[in-house]
Amino acid sequence: MSAQEELKPARGLVKVREGYVTSNKMDKSIVVQVATKVQHPRYKKFITRTKKYHAHDAENTCQIGDRVRIIESRPLSKTKRWRLQEVLERAV
Repeated sequence: MSAQEELKPARGLVKVREGYVTSNKMDKSIVVQVATKVQHPRYKKFITRTKKYHAHDAENTCQIGDRVRIIESRPLSKTKRWRLQEVLERAV
């Protein structure tokens, strides 16, 4: 079974994002900042846009600066709609 089939639930593809942990002050929660590059419609220059996602970290394993992969899930609280899938790189 490939990685894509593993992420594919019965209702369609699940969204996956990669970013850096900016906060771990909450219990079992982290804030992940995800940067995406978008092209300006008129000037064609690439701009970096950032967005913050609240994610569930069940074991409190993440530290600030870690590079992580998060996956979309059911609503876990008022703001949390993402779960930590894996830690890609630990902060120094």
